[in-house]
Amino acid sequence: MVKIILFLISIYVKIISVMKKNIHPQWYPQAKVTCACGATFVTGSTKPEIHVEICSQCHPFFTGEMKFVDTQGRIEKFKSKQQAAQGYTKKKKRGDEKEEKAKTLKEMLHKR
Repeated sequence: MVKIILFLISIYVKIISVMKKNIHPQWYPQAKVTCACGATFVTGSTKPEIHVEICSQCHPFFTGEMKFVDTQGRIEKFKSKQQAAQGYTKKKKRGDEKEEKAKTLKEMLHKR
């Protein structure tokens, strides 16, 4: 039994010596997270400071308020495109008018 344990320990030591060292990023257990609304909280991360656009204190799902979460004016841009498209009509191409295809040879000859 002792031989088996010593054998397993020797294998473990060989595996440990083969593994790469210093490949993991530094861990910050007190990373500060700052939201665009001004809320801050502390969490663990590989970055010392994190800036987010929305958090649980301002997200509509958690607050129950109905509001648009607009990032970089996307809603205004979409509304302006919709407004511009109101008067738009599709242009017809020259060959868009469909002609009836002749079904028989007789009809084809009489069309000319």
